[in-house]
Amino acid sequence: MSRRRVQLVEAGRVPYDRALHWQRTLAAARIDGRLEADVLLLLEHPPVVTLGRTAREAHVLRSDDLEVVEVERGGDVTFHGPGQLVGYPIVDLKRHRKDLHWYLRQVEQGLIDALDTLGIAAGRVDGLTGVWVGTRDSGLGDREVPRKARQPSPESRPPTRKIASIGVHARDWVTWHGFALNVTTDLSFFDLIIPCGIDGVVMTSIAREAGLDDISMQDVRDRVSAKFAEAFDLTAVVTSRSTLLETVA
Repeated sequence: MSRRRVQLVEAGRVPYDRALHWQRTLAAARIDGRLEADVLLLLEHPPVVTLGRTAREAHVLRSDDLEVVEVERGGDVTFHGPGQLVGYPIVDLKRHRKDLHWYLRQVEQGLIDALDTLGIAAGRVDGLTGVWVGTRDSGLGDREVPRKARQPSPESRPPTRKIASIGVHARDWVTWHGFALNVTTDLSFFDLIIPCGIDGVVMTSIAREAGLDDISMQDVRDRVSAKFAEAFDLTAVVTSRSTLLETVA
């Protein structure tokens, strides 16, 4: 078992600006050495649209009074809301590998592996960050999948669909921002934007792909945190939000 730890914080539903403050505080503490281990914040947000560094205003089709926030992460426009598992890893890449492309692929792999445990075969799309279903890379049709999540044959397979978005920022090789995995998300919110600035992208969720209405968010959190830790060769240690923030105050 790895001696390196990732402190896992399950924070519930948190306003976006508050979670952003936590991330910046923890990242600063990780950079200057006050925070000894990596962190994974897992939470949900009230409905909000965020704009990354490469976002274009034209990719917000309408906001319908939703909060719109410009942030320092990479990527374009995305939506966060209830039923979506958002993960913010505060990871010191100097203790892993100083390579942001490698980091993105590891985050993707953790999500792909977690989805696999739910019977959802997911993968990557060349040239695009994030996690997708209906891709050749996912190996659909090449292995057994639980019957309740059986995928259609390649001939009848629907278009590639995006199930998780990823956008990160790093300073001194310490990361913040992260991923958004649609679990039971109301996908109609994505009609308000051009997700990730990709014309024609189809968004999906675990509930839609598995054909289930009773997905447990806690179950998904547990699977994602376990596979994230595995992807980075870390041991996950559950930590309270208050305890963690007190150590860096």
